[in-house]
Amino acid sequence: MTSSYIPESLRQRVRALAGERCGYCRSHQQYLLTPLEIEHIIPSSREGTDDEDNLWVACTRCNRFKSSQIEAVDPITKETHPLFNPRAQKWRDHFQWDAEGVVILGVTPIGRASVEALNLNHELSIAVRRNWVAAGWHPPIE
Repeated sequence: MTSSYIPESLRQRVRALAGERCGYCRSHQQYLLTPLEIEHIIPSSREGTDDEDNLWVACTRCNRFKSSQIEAVDPITKETHPLFNPRAQKWRDHFQWDAEGVVILGVTPIGRASVEALNLNHELSIAVRRNWVAAGWHPPIE
């Protein structure tokens, strides 16, 4: 079942629980040009359900990079780990911002694997975050 079958009331509830922020890069809806997307933590293509506990929100960029991935390789240990689950895990347990507040640092194998798999530090993302920092909008308070 695709996200088009998810009732609007459920979409709104998930958005509210997520605080209108991408579960991965933490971008806030008010600073994005496109709506946050309802994403399946376990993708539909991998038999993930449309149940609320499998849904969160992601920006278009993170959702596209995540695609059907559920795990990735930690660049340090070279071991495969599940991707970060924004519904079940706390962002600050797996990631932190660099001193400038623009680069997402993975601090656990799950965090590092997720940073790589979702390309969370693409040069355009860093440039946009740098502007958000200058405007006083970033980094978000966790």
